[in-house]
Amino acid sequence: MLVLSRKAGETIWIGEDVEIVISEVKGEQVKIGIRAPRNIDVIRGELRQDISKSNTEAVIKNIDIFKKIKD
Repeated sequence: MLVLSRKAGETIWIGEDVEIVISEVKGEQVKIGIRAPRNIDVIRGELRQDISKSNTEAVIKNIDIFKKIKD
């Protein structure tokens, strides 16, 4: 993991297309802006975990349904 220190107004680039802008630093909270092409999904980490968990639960339910049909 790369760890960088940035001040408000400074940026970080990821590749040629993604720019992260530090908008504000207030106490322990940092506000960032992200400029990325529309074809790149940008999602908060906790939402990604929730989606992954929901997808896993859906797969398990489908497997259970298929097992009942098979029997």
